[in-house]
Amino acid sequence: MIQFIFNRFFSRTTKTLLILSFFLSLNSFHSQSQNPYIIQADLNFKNEAYFDAIDLYKKGEVKEKDIEEKGRINFQIAECYRLDVEPAQAETYYRRAFKLKYQKNHPKLYILLADVLVEEGEYESAAEYVRNYLEIFPDDKHANILLSSCEHYAEWVRNKTKHIIQNERQINSEHYDYSPAWGDINHNTIIFVSARDGSNGDGIDSRTGDSFMDLWSTTRDNNGKWSEPQLLPNSVNSKDNEGPSVLSPSGEEIYFTRCPRMKKVDLGCAIFYSKRKGDSWTQAKEVKLKPEDADTLSCGHPAMDSEMKIMIFAADFPGGYGMHDLWMSEYDSREESWMTPVNLGPDINSIGDEMFPHLSDNGDLYFSSDSYEGFGGLDMFKAKKVGENKWGDLENLRYPLNSNEHDFGIIFERDTDRRGLFTSSREGTKGHDDIFNFNIPPVLLKYYVEVTNSETGDPVPGATVKVTAIDTSGGIRDEFVQTTDIDGTILFNEISKGKRYIEHDLIYEVECQKDSFLVRKSKFSTFNLEDNKTFYDPFEVQPVGDKAIDFPEVQYALNKAELLVDTLEASIGKINSKDSLDFLYNTLIDNPTIVIELQAHTDCRGGDDYNQKLSQRRAQSCVDYLISKGIPADRMKAVGYGEERPKMEGLECDAISSLSTQEEQEAAHQKNRRTQFIVLNFDYAPKDN
Repeated sequence: MIQFIFNRFFSRTTKTLLILSFFLSLNSFHSQSQNPYIIQADLNFKNEAYFDAIDLYKKGEVKEKDIEEKGRINFQIAECYRLDVEPAQAETYYRRAFKLKYQKNHPKLYILLADVLVEEGEYESAAEYVRNYLEIFPDDKHANILLSSCEHYAEWVRNKTKHIIQNERQINSEHYDYSPAWGDINHNTIIFVSARDGSNGDGIDSRTGDSFMDLWSTTRDNNGKWSEPQLLPNSVNSKDNEGPSVLSPSGEEIYFTRCPRMKKVDLGCAIFYSKRKGDSWTQAKEVKLKPEDADTLSCGHPAMDSEMKIMIFAADFPGGYGMHDLWMSEYDSREESWMTPVNLGPDINSIGDEMFPHLSDNGDLYFSSDSYEGFGGLDMFKAKKVGENKWGDLENLRYPLNSNEHDFGIIFERDTDRRGLFTSSREGTKGHDDIFNFNIPPVLLKYYVEVTNSETGDPVPGATVKVTAIDTSGGIRDEFVQTTDIDGTILFNEISKGKRYIEHDLIYEVECQKDSFLVRKSKFSTFNLEDNKTFYDPFEVQPVGDKAIDFPEVQYALNKAELLVDTLEASIGKINSKDSLDFLYNTLIDNPTIVIELQAHTDCRGGDDYNQKLSQRRAQSCVDYLISKGIPADRMKAVGYGEERPKMEGLECDAISSLSTQEEQEAAHQKNRRTQFIVLNFDYAPKDN
C-alpha cells in the first residue's frame, strides 16, 4: 500500500526509473540471502515500514560478506531515509553504495543521489551526478529538468520575491506538523496535521518512526498569538493516520484524509467527511471516490471551491500521467453524492507527483509538484483558472516560498494573496515539517513637498497644499490639506495606524498656493508600484508684484511677429516657441482668476517706432496663440514696449555699445529681446458667471 498522505514525498524518478526500481525490488525481496535481518528488512521495505527496515538493514549489513549485496543493502538504507525525507542520511548511504560500485549495474543511483543533494542545497554537486546519468539516459525527462534546476538556481535566488518567511513556532512541535486549513469563517482558526504527543493512534508508525498523525486545531487572538493546539474529537481522529483537510466556508463540514490499517489487508488512503454538531463532529464517513474494487488505491488532500461544488484531490488512480495526479469530482446535489472523478490532464499533471491542492477565493489552483522545473523536492505552483473547471498557465511560486527542500500545503489569509501559511521541511524547522507564515510587506508610499520662492530660493512657510485622490472612474476618493512648516516642507506619510495619505492605484492631483504667489499644480499616480516610494514635488512658487515675470524664451522670425516652431538653429538646437507659451498657458489654467499683461520687448537696434510696432505685433501673436488654446481674451492684455525698457541696469544701448567684443554685445541685445508678463489683478470672473 502506498500511504502517500504521510510519506508525503515520493521518488522524483521517471517511469523508466520506476520500472528499474520495481525489478530491483523484486530481486531484493526474492534474493537468496540467508541473512534473517535482511530478509525481514526487505519485507518491511516492501510494506513501506521504512523506519523498522533501517535498523534491520544496518544489523544485517555488518554480517554481510558479499560486496555486491553490501552495496544493495546500503542503497536500500538510503532509499528508506529518502522516502522518510532524511536527505542527509540518504546521501551518506548512497555514497557508501557508490564506494561499493553499486552504480555499475544500477545507474539510477546517480539520479537518486542528485535528488537528495538538491534537497540539501548542493546544486553544483548534484549537477555532476545528473550529467553522469544523462550520459546513459540522455532523453530522461526528469534528469533534464533536474539539471536545468541546478543550473538556474542561483539566478532564481537573485530574482527572489519579496516574501518574508517565518516559522510559526507557537504551533510547531518536534514532530511532523503540516497542511494547515482554515477552521472558521474569519480565518482565525486553523486545523492542521500533527504527529505530536497525544495522538489517538497508539505506538509508533513503522514507516516514519513517529507517532500516528491526527488533526489538531488552534485559534489566534487579536494579538496574533496562537492558542495551545487541541486534538479534534474521536469522531474525526482515529487510531489510524489522519491527513490534510479542508472545511466548508461556514466551517460546518470537514473533508479530510484517513489511511485505515487492517491486519493482512492492503488498504489505501481515502477521503472522509464529518459535519459539525454543536461543539463536536458527527462520526466520519468515507466519500466514495475510488474505482470499483480498488481499495488498495489511495486518494487524499481534498480541496474545495467556495460553493462546495467541486473537490480536487490527489490520487494514484488508473488513467493518470504519473505517480499521483490531481483529480476533480463534482457534487451531484440531486443524488447527494460526488460524481466519478476526472483527471485534470497534462496541463497540470506530470510524470511525478502532484499533491496538496488548494483553491483560492478567485478560483486559481495551487498545488505542489516534484516534476516541474524548480528548486528541489516538492515545489508550490499556481495554475490560473482559464475556464469552467479548467486550469493552466503554470507558474512556480519562486524563492523564498519554494526552497531546496519540500514546500507544500499553502493557504491564504482572507482577500489577499500576500499573506498566508504553508508547510516546509526547510532549514530552521523545529521538527520534520513545520508550518510557516509568509507575508509580503506592504509597499509604503509617501509624498514630500518642498516649497521655495522661485526668485530667492528661500523656503515658503505657510503655503497651503491640497492633495486630492482620484480613482480610475474619476471619482474623488479623498482630499487632504496641510500647510508647509518653517522650512517650507510637508511630508504626507501616515494618518494613523494602518491608514496612509498615499495609497495604491490612485491618481493624485496637487495644488500649492499662498497669497502673493502664483498657484502651482502637480499630478502623480500610484499604479503598479512594487517598491517603497516617496514622491517628491519641489514647488518653486512665483511671487507676484510689480516686477515682470519671466517664462521660457519665446522666439520669433527675424524682424517678424511669427512664432518660431520646430526650427533648428545651430547655436541653440531645436526651437518651439509654442512650447514656451504652453508654460504660460498652464500658469493661467492653474490660476484661473488672474488677469495678465503680456509684454514683448526688442533690442535697441532699429528705429524706435519700428521696434514698438514690432513688439506690439509679437505680444499680440502670443495672446492670439493662448486664445486659440482656450484662454479668454479678456484675461490678457498685449503690450509692446519696443526698446524702451531694457531688462536691467547695464543693458542700455550706450552700455552695450561700450562692450569690447561683438559676441558680448550680441549676448546683451539677446537679453533685452524678451517676452514677459505681469499680473494685473486676481479678480477675474468669467462673464457667464
